[in-house]
Amino acid sequence: MAARQIGLLATPAQGNRHIPGAVWAADNGCFGKGYPGDAGYLTWLDRQRRWAEDCLFASAPDVVGDAVATLARSAPMLPLIRAAGFRAALVAQDGLEDLQVPWRSMDALFLGGSTGWKLGAAARELTAEAVARGKHVHMGRVNSLTRLRYAQAIGCKSADGTFLTFGPDRNLPILLGWVRDVTSQDALFSLSS
Repeated sequence: MAARQIGLLATPAQGNRHIPGAVWAADNGCFGKGYPGDAGYLTWLDRQRRWAEDCLFASAPDVVGDAVATLARSAPMLPLIRAAGFRAALVAQDGLEDLQVPWRSMDALFLGGSTGWKLGAAARELTAEAVARGKHVHMGRVNSLTRLRYAQAIGCKSADGTFLTFGPDRNLPILLGWVRDVTSQDALFSLSS
């Protein structure tokens, strides 16, 4: 991690020790039912502030699979995350393409939602719009080289997954191979057009 080939997606409930110089992102923990509430999340971010420079983004709270509820839940938190010294990310959920995306209030788009939605045309189009606006795009739940290549092809600059959790000694060399694969060559084609 210190070599910045891979990073860490940290949540308030994990309690992981920060690795100096490692690239990381702050996840709210809503997907895993570990969200400590708005005040608790902001307190946790405040404790991470000294590492904010290495943080790609901090995700605003979301409601899994529900874009309308996610926007309502995220809207008041996006400016507070920025005020805490972090780049604020909106977690995209199924149906976001039909809503007003608060582009000016966010610095990153985190592709969450169902697998079908995340791999579909709507998420590709939202990614293209985010990239055109200079936003960082991250894809969640990426656990294969195929998915990592897809994320790169549509314009994502980072991704997370649980692949290392299941056999880190065996899977770390595999994951590093995936990273070399997608960073040593440009995507053969872009799926965003």
